[in-house]
Amino acid sequence: MRFLRGSNALWLTVLLAVQGAAYYALASRPELTPPMSPLGGFPETFQGWQGLKDFGIDADTEAVLKADDTLNREYISPAFVTNAKYDPVIFFVAYFKTQRTGATPHSPKNCLPGAGFEPVEPPGTIEIPVSGRPDPLTANRYIVARGDDKMVVLYWYQSHNRTIANEFSAKFWLVADAIRYRRSDTSVVKVQVPVIANNSAGAVREAVSFVQAAYPALARQLP
Repeated sequence: MRFLRGSNALWLTVLLAVQGAAYYALASRPELTPPMSPLGGFPETFQGWQGLKDFGIDADTEAVLKADDTLNREYISPAFVTNAKYDPVIFFVAYFKTQRTGATPHSPKNCLPGAGFEPVEPPGTIEIPVSGRPDPLTANRYIVARGDDKMVVLYWYQSHNRTIANEFSAKFWLVADAIRYRRSDTSVVKVQVPVIANNSAGAVREAVSFVQAAYPALARQLP
């Protein structure tokens, strides 16, 4: 019962209120679902980065994710080579054209432990200056490990050229956009980079460089 006291009870109340408002806002008015080009058409080459291959998503994951479209692609850049090998970036985007039916993005911070990865450093956020935005993009930053495998994970939510790191903020903007624009479409964007020779700082730099290169095309791709 101690959970129901103090700040936990307050956040639970706020979350339930936001979810109720979102349901009312989405259910009471016809929704607009803007057209979007398939994510598979996202550029394979841009600013020194080259796409290598697309990874399929298995049926079980798709059933849980419930996204309308996904991109899961590996990229490399000659600027990031360790021990004569490229350090690949895995770029993942899941697009949801509506959240009215209950299909909402799953937070990567919850999915990573399910895949066996656990944080090895305190999670935080990182601000990334990107072209076309007056303010930096704020992304969640995780450094996680599974056995000997270690990687940097950056992720954020993107809706209508707005980038959001915090899950609670994403819920509030869902209500606001449903009321103002009759839209609930959104995307979760994730960038993963392996940590080589325990050089976490180098992996973060590579992830940031990729985000800066990919963001202009991503902003054009998502509605």
